[in-house]
Amino acid sequence: MNQTETALQAQRRADAPLHGPEAFAAMRRAGQLTAQALDLLAEHVRPGVTTEFLDNLVFDFAQSRGAYPAPLLYRGYPKAICTSINHVVCRGIPNDKPLREGDVVNIDVTLILDGWHGDSSRMFFVGEVPRRAQRLCDITYEALLRGIGAVRPGGSTNEIGAAI
Repeated sequence: MNQTETALQAQRRADAPLHGPEAFAAMRRAGQLTAQALDLLAEHVRPGVTTEFLDNLVFDFAQSRGAYPAPLLYRGYPKAICTSINHVVCRGIPNDKPLREGDVVNIDVTLILDGWHGDSSRMFFVGEVPRRAQRLCDITYEALLRGIGAVRPGGSTNEIGAAI
């Protein structure tokens, strides 16, 4: 390790807060609530349903559990979730356009619970989708799992990239 890397590593350690068991439990609760919101959406993503409807579901779900959707009004963003359909890369804004058979939609949910953010997204197939879309989702999911498997204390992002 050279002098610059040593200095950067020391700075990174000094700036990173260390959390105890209570904070980790709170983080876990926020993440679990976010996962539950995505599970709820799974039964509603189908042809004819609007992303506006899905957005309202998540908003109501969050509010009924004492949470708040982080994207809502963040830097002017008008919705509780992000919905990216087909070729939209990210930050698609829910609207009243119905989902169609064969769409692939990524839904990003971030909920704030007791000051902690749970942030996750999931890909959903709307009805039957083309084989190439299924394959793309399968391969990217495998890459995600490989990346997660490479995360370790003291590890680098290069190691994660190499695993993917």
